[in-house]
Amino acid sequence: MGIRITSWNVNGIRNPFGYQPWRETRSFESMFDILEADIVVMQELKIQRKDLRDDMVLVPGWDVYFSLPKHKKGYSGVAIYTRNSVCSPIRAEEGITGCLSAPGSDIAYRDLPEEQQIGGYPRPGQLPGEIDDVALDSEGRCVILEFPAFVIIGTYSPANSDGTRDDFKVSYLEALDVRIRNLVAMGKQVVLTGDLNVVRDPIDTAGLHERLRKEGMTMDDYFSMPSRRIFHQLLIGGKVKGGRDESREKPILWDLGRLFHPDRQGMYTCWDTKKNSRPGNFGSRIDYVLCSPSMKEWFSDANIQEGLMGSDHCPVFAVMKDVVQIDGKDVHLRDLMNPAGMFENGKRLQEWSTRNLLPLSAKLIAEFDRRQSIKDMFFKKPSQPAYIGAAVSANGASESATRMHIPPSPVKSGITTPAPDSNETILPAATPSNGGLKRTPSGSATPQRPTTKTKAALTKEPSSKGQSSLMGFFKPKTAPKPEMPQSVPNSEESTASPPPPSSGISEYDEKQASPNKGDLQVPPSPEKVIDQVQSRETWSKLLGKRVVPKCEHGEDCISLVTKKAGFNKGRSFYICPRPLGPSGEKEKGTEWRCGTFIWSSDWTSKSQ
Repeated sequence: MGIRITSWNVNGIRNPFGYQPWRETRSFESMFDILEADIVVMQELKIQRKDLRDDMVLVPGWDVYFSLPKHKKGYSGVAIYTRNSVCSPIRAEEGITGCLSAPGSDIAYRDLPEEQQIGGYPRPGQLPGEIDDVALDSEGRCVILEFPAFVIIGTYSPANSDGTRDDFKVSYLEALDVRIRNLVAMGKQVVLTGDLNVVRDPIDTAGLHERLRKEGMTMDDYFSMPSRRIFHQLLIGGKVKGGRDESREKPILWDLGRLFHPDRQGMYTCWDTKKNSRPGNFGSRIDYVLCSPSMKEWFSDANIQEGLMGSDHCPVFAVMKDVVQIDGKDVHLRDLMNPAGMFENGKRLQEWSTRNLLPLSAKLIAEFDRRQSIKDMFFKKPSQPAYIGAAVSANGASESATRMHIPPSPVKSGITTPAPDSNETILPAATPSNGGLKRTPSGSATPQRPTTKTKAALTKEPSSKGQSSLMGFFKPKTAPKPEMPQSVPNSEESTASPPPPSSGISEYDEKQASPNKGDLQVPPSPEKVIDQVQSRETWSKLLGKRVVPKCEHGEDCISLVTKKAGFNKGRSFYICPRPLGPSGEKEKGTEWRCGTFIWSSDWTSKSQ
């Protein structure tokens, strides 16, 4: 099987399986197997650098390149994952304009020596003067990889749902258009994939004719909007009203989805989750895999994976053949998807290693460097044997802790940290079994036999009780036995007297765990004991069962809240629980959402 390129707007990389019940047990590696992909381009990651985890970066058999937002939190973000056994890029960059630099370097990509550049950067005068290249590339919207065969651009184009970012969206698409055309002019082939947030044809969005009729706009006016006009001039077969723009006289990319499915209806890749329009397939096609004309015959298939849930988008993919033709000769694709000498005639000659990592690889980030997988965290062996004899420093921490790879923290040893104004060093109490520690007249201490507490011993030590559950308020409290003094703080104590922040067992914790005779709680009197069953009945009578209206289908309605600005913002209402149908409108007498609408303030159980 050939190399498969998949693009997916995951709408948050933290939960790549979305609503699937088994998402918690799956890994990124399993997700890639489900996608059956070799190159995975993800958009709208909604994370920052500090949010990266082992399972995102140290995926066995994969490398990854990120472009994350520099300023905005939980916003945008693009990543490209590559399967090491199949393909290995020779260059990697983030951003479109080349103004950014590789990690650990102050030199912009466009200022590097020519042999280290991907190239095609916009030249002075190619972009309108009002475009700020740093602003365009600071939102984490583009990752570019170069293989010997082609350059792949994974991008997340700005959306424009409220019309406030028209200029930024157009500027981004203009920069993207210029970069692609410059690369093609250099003789390089290009694959562009990602969420472009642009509709190509009327069949690529549901209910377009009706929507335009309501807005009083013609179809020509709709597709002549700046963003769609730029996109159509980029596409082979794109419809451009009037003359083409200067420097855009020639279309240069094929839409692979339409190449293999030219007339397919309902081939949507994005749906409105607020309206639950996915079951009725009322959506739009705004995710693409595009390629240079000379690469068109390299692909054997292109399609969408509309059945894969997890986002408001579905994945789109294109499959490349094992053997492609270049200048009339058959060439194994893997020879062209890896550095020279790694493959020959489709056979591997040299194994992939960390020497093939590029500067942009996330595996070179400090917290992930030199670690092959998440298992290293748990099975890493100490570099030298444990040290038995050790001196105790002035703050009570043993030097043996460092040599044994045990953090010299009071939390681990159960030692109370002294107050800042205390001059006395607190040491572990001496016991007959361990020999203890002797204090010298000067105040220092020397160990006779160091004490090491095992993990099992640490878990048995008393600690302050955490937050109680709601059921704890209804359970009768029992008095502690006098011969075994124990005291558990009740809810009032735990909230009124929170423990001060400190490491180890604080004075507050010691008091709660091992009280003195004067601290013993008085057993509650029988008349103050709360009966659990009776309390439940009381709550049920007080709250009662919530009654919701029925829709025309006889089903319980769902409650939503108005978020649109205006007089009714913040008001809740009831509607039919069923999804919208293919028409995108409420229907009567069908299996889709009916016209039931009731304001919550107007509803009582007697209304229906």
